[in-house]
Amino acid sequence: MSREAAEAVLTRIGQGTDADFPLFEAALACALHDDPDRDPAPALVLAREAGERLAERLQSESPEEAVAEALAGDLRLSGDVTTYDHPDNADVIAIARRRLGLPVGLGIFYLHAARTAGLALHGIDFPGHFLLRIESEAGPLALDPFGEGRVVLPVELSRRALRTGLMPDVAARLDLLMAPVTDRAVLIRLQNNIFARAQQAQDWPRAERSALRRALLNPADHRPWLDVAAAREGQGALAGALQALAQAQTLDGGATIAARAARERVRLRLN
Repeated sequence: MSREAAEAVLTRIGQGTDADFPLFEAALACALHDDPDRDPAPALVLAREAGERLAERLQSESPEEAVAEALAGDLRLSGDVTTYDHPDNADVIAIARRRLGLPVGLGIFYLHAARTAGLALHGIDFPGHFLLRIESEAGPLALDPFGEGRVVLPVELSRRALRTGLMPDVAARLDLLMAPVTDRAVLIRLQNNIFARAQQAQDWPRAERSALRRALLNPADHRPWLDVAAAREGQGALAGALQALAQAQTLDGGATIAARAARERVRLRLN
């Protein structure tokens, strides 16, 4: 798949509804958009095996046990604790090859397997560390894909929330800490991770690609275009940065002040 073809896929998916959002297809298109010169077959095979293994284990195990045993036990998916910031950890093709990744990158395989097996599993936009929510007989449980799918107890959730800087009254609210998010939001969070790491490394082409993917996946949001503009400015592509800022202003009047100031700064650099 070429980069242009991947953009076409992401455009189509972005224009669809949250209810019909094809998470794994979109994640694979994101990976190929970042680096088209790769074979997606290993990721497709792993995704299929994950659904099959989970369906088998659900016949004799509780949902939370089946998820952990199928994805982390059978298929050896685990968090990369030694090279956490490596770009491969946020790419489903590379994750399939290495069996290592970031929490949200691993979570995409967990969520896809659950969708295939008919299991209710959702992402949690937990601060600082992506988690999964699964329904059990005792109520909702949090699972950590980075920690081999293990259950995170409520007291540990609150402790982690406090470490991220949340106020104690918020950190004690499990209904807030475990609020489910859409699959679209999960994939956008992954692209945000990629953008942040690329920006820190001043890898502006990669930063631009990740920001553009966010813009395609959520076409009503002006904020990705501000990041596209920043990445283009980092590359010296000032005319392209102005185009992205204009798109941000078109999408949301609330972006007008920030985009106008940025456009004026870029315009002055052009003169």
